[in-house]
Amino acid sequence: MDKIVIQGGKPLRGEMTISGAKNAALPILAATLLSPEPQHLKNVPKLVDITTIKRLLEKIGASITEEDNGCTIQIKNIENNEAPYSWVKTMRATILVLGPLLARCGEAHVSLPGGCAIGARPIQLHLTGLKKMGAEITIEHGMIHAKAAKLKGASIYLEAPTVTGTENLMMAATLAEGTTILENAACEPEITDLAHYLNACGAQIIGAGSDRIIIHGVPSLSGTTYEVMPDRIEAGTFMLAASITLGDLHLKNLRPSDMVSIIEKLREIGSKIVEEKDSLRVIGKEIHAVDLKTLPYPGLPTDMQAQFMALMSVADGSSVITETIFESRFNHCAELRRMGAQIKVEGNHAMIKGVPYLSGAPVMASDLRASASLILAGLVAQDETEVLRIYHLDRGYEAIEQKLSQVGASIQRLKGTA
Repeated sequence: MDKIVIQGGKPLRGEMTISGAKNAALPILAATLLSPEPQHLKNVPKLVDITTIKRLLEKIGASITEEDNGCTIQIKNIENNEAPYSWVKTMRATILVLGPLLARCGEAHVSLPGGCAIGARPIQLHLTGLKKMGAEITIEHGMIHAKAAKLKGASIYLEAPTVTGTENLMMAATLAEGTTILENAACEPEITDLAHYLNACGAQIIGAGSDRIIIHGVPSLSGTTYEVMPDRIEAGTFMLAASITLGDLHLKNLRPSDMVSIIEKLREIGSKIVEEKDSLRVIGKEIHAVDLKTLPYPGLPTDMQAQFMALMSVADGSSVITETIFESRFNHCAELRRMGAQIKVEGNHAMIKGVPYLSGAPVMASDLRASASLILAGLVAQDETEVLRIYHLDRGYEAIEQKLSQVGASIQRLKGTA
């Protein structure tokens, strides 16, 4: 199994281009199930999770042609309406085929999802919403069985602003009969991107990006050409890489408006950030300890919590990080402590006392964003750091070691065991 080896202590300097957003591309790929016509998608990142959902779509009946920086997908006929556990166990996002399959062919059989070990992420809100739209749903032997001759528009209040739940119900509602209203919907930019794609195909969606989304059902969707938004989490990770190494990075192909919470927090920490229309320059100057709390968008993303913890580990002073989204997202703390970080966890709070330096050590990634936090720690640590179990990393970061090495990091991927 591969591992990442880093010789720390080198400031990062130069330009980096941000890839397409994994968390936008995955629901858009699932949404191609809604139309029998060709979909031309651009800026699709090359990631393990993207490959997984493409293979699932092919199993369902998709014809996929890979292209530079994207792909063309056509699903003329649904040949198989089942997503078994063997396909779903490694990635929670495969639950996103449930709504489109049900809307397109009236029946779907999808395994309960797997994914990163970061706590319970129940899908009951997805199922409750689909039931309100007229679906009959049963769960047997770990499989969700959903049937509906024709979904009907409904008013649905989400008890929590679930991202995948909002996406699943929004996709299902595009082909439903009548109007669906989602109240307390999630507001993440990736949901807006999905709505823009669906509207480009002929859907009638109003209000995506707010907590009230209105979907007027249409008889069918057409084909389109669409470019996936840039990845704000990848961009945020590289912003912190500049800050933690006291480097100077110009990050291109991103949307600063999607990243206000990250930008403001880094300014509070002491970094200088220059915003442009579709790029940012991040200059690491000082690292002051600050308190952080993860929140639904537009708050600080939970997907950036682990990376900020690595940064706070070498900050001047003490800080508290509060995780409000997932209850088991502090698995990286033990590995950071192996590198000399002083972190104490109590419930959903992590207390961090900044230290003058971290020491390189063999560490093991527990999930996708934990992998990124260990990479950041390795970039600033003294001597050599080995990050094991990096298959998590490959699920969400495209060629991260190549991008970092191009801006001065001493980092390489080696064959090894974990």
